[in-house]
Amino acid sequence: MPDPSRLRDSTQIVLPTEDLDGLREEIESRFVVTIVPEGERLRIIGSPVEIKEAGEFLAKHGVRLP
Repeated sequence: MPDPSRLRDSTQIVLPTEDLDGLREEIESRFVVTIVPEGERLRIIGSPVEIKEAGEFLAKHGVRLP
């Protein structure tokens, strides 16, 4: 049985809201993800493939991933 924390890490990215300033619309149009606001953070949820690609996109745009 897979470790739940590893599965969670491969299906979501949690970032401060301001990290997606100017990028949120592009993320939502390029990738099949759901972005859920949680106070001052955003949770980007998707398949492991989509999350990996979205993470690479964010890194290329200077967003530091946890």
